[in-house]
Amino acid sequence: MSTREEDQFQVRKLEIFDKSKGFIEILQQLTVCNPLTDEEFDARFQEISSYGEDHVICVIEDNVSKKIVATGSVFLEKKFLRNCGKVGHIEDVVVDSCARGMKLGQKVIEFLTNHAKAMGCYKVILDCSVENKGFYEKCGFKQKEIQMAMYFN
Repeated sequence: MSTREEDQFQVRKLEIFDKSKGFIEILQQLTVCNPLTDEEFDARFQEISSYGEDHVICVIEDNVSKKIVATGSVFLEKKFLRNCGKVGHIEDVVVDSCARGMKLGQKVIEFLTNHAKAMGCYKVILDCSVENKGFYEKCGFKQKEIQMAMYFN
């Protein structure tokens, strides 16, 4: 990324005003995410914020368009294992389809993994599709075991 491109994108934590900058629309490129009223967004933002550093949502804002072009989150699981260790769980990583190929996804992963490490996690884990496996390997992740899921509608 050139210096000009570096200046164009700001990597930071989610802010309350990011709903108006296309945050929900970015999530809709990942999976089902129904539109939220401002009140619904504000309530969920306040709830997540109440967890402090244990649940962080990263966004990348395009300083030219003033739109959110990438996001991801990490939450910390506190365990009894490994001397009451902590594990970071990365979720909901997505880059706007118009902004792919600029290493923004890697910047989101770097932000989230650095946060987990700074908070004392002994590892950070995530689930991904087979199609995204190569991307995460480039970010330093290794395939381990099998993901299982049970959905409740």
